[in-house]
Amino acid sequence: MTQKYTRLKCACYTTNITMSVVGNLSPILFLTFRSLYGISYSLLGLLVLINFSTQLTIDLIFSFFSHKFNIPKTVQNTPAIGVVGLVIYALWPFVFPENVYLGLVIGTIIFSASSGLAEVLMSPVIAAIPSDNPEREMSKLHSMYAWGVVGVVIFSTIFLYIFGKENWQWLGLIFAIIPFVSTVLFRFSKVPTLETPERVSGTISMLKNQTLWLCLIAIFIGGAGECTMAQWSSGYIEQALGIPKVWGDIFGVALFAMMLGLGRSLYAKIGKNIERVLFWCIVGTTLCYFVASISNIALVGLLACGLTGLCASMLWPGCLLVASSRIKTGGVFIYAMMAAGGDLGASIGPQMVGIITDVAMQSNVIIRLVDKYGYTAEQLGIKCGMLTGMILPFVGIFIFLYILKSKHKAQGE
Repeated sequence: MTQKYTRLKCACYTTNITMSVVGNLSPILFLTFRSLYGISYSLLGLLVLINFSTQLTIDLIFSFFSHKFNIPKTVQNTPAIGVVGLVIYALWPFVFPENVYLGLVIGTIIFSASSGLAEVLMSPVIAAIPSDNPEREMSKLHSMYAWGVVGVVIFSTIFLYIFGKENWQWLGLIFAIIPFVSTVLFRFSKVPTLETPERVSGTISMLKNQTLWLCLIAIFIGGAGECTMAQWSSGYIEQALGIPKVWGDIFGVALFAMMLGLGRSLYAKIGKNIERVLFWCIVGTTLCYFVASISNIALVGLLACGLTGLCASMLWPGCLLVASSRIKTGGVFIYAMMAAGGDLGASIGPQMVGIITDVAMQSNVIIRLVDKYGYTAEQLGIKCGMLTGMILPFVGIFIFLYILKSKHKAQGE
């Protein structure tokens, strides 16, 4: 591989690592913001909603209007937008200490827009680079996000422990170095021209493609299966298993992400037959949710959380591989639609678990079980929520089985 492609791939990798910063920095700092600035839990939770909503908006814009953008220039400027967002996020409390939350919102919108662009554009850039095994290259790209989460969680935990929560702004500025490096790498790389529909009517006509909708349903389920456990593992370990929060963060979020990265790295090294891998991944994900929801043994529950990361590792990138191999036209449009489907699943899945957890805690049945078996309402509530999280992966078993059985037919078309 020529030097220009090596630099371009490194730029894509570091941009995907920036996505892990964007997705995890605010949740890590929730308690810090609460204690330092008195920001309510509802407003803190709103930052996560703003993050997902911004990314989903970017996905949809690129789904229908990608032909209006200079794609190579947009790719090159994507990490630069992330730098701006992270700097505003970190420095606003210094400049405007009387209105900290506004700065957090503005920074979140900006760096979430960068993350949304990265989600849409990095995969087709990697797919456009000549490779003997493009499936493994795609898996390697997505593994960078998972390993990035591990690094973000561990580094942030150590930083806040050593330097104190009052110095959290430096954490944001340090993480801004990552997209800055990506920006420099892109400036000295030639970004390939990516295919886009010539007009909006072209994208609308592609919506008639049944394979596209099958892949959208699959990545919606995959996004829910991955992100529900990613967002709830820490709370599940703390509440349901009675493990302290600091260890819940490390063994919940970091262990899950480590297994996610391991699965993607293994596929990048030795993977093949993605349809078969997807089927067994969704079966394993379903079983892990079930074990987590019924287990009352801390070690078993912890292992179920970690193994969910391994099982769910290829659900998102694998669906991208299936879509790109079966839908030969559309380019950026296909990746943008798939990103929108994945983000929608990543939003709905965790929200569904939260709603069921709250409802279950108030249920008369749960109250009777609390009195009978000595559990707390929170413990049984989150177990019910986790059982609900199994529903979409269970439905996915039939979807991915259909994809597996239709493989030869799709190849013949």
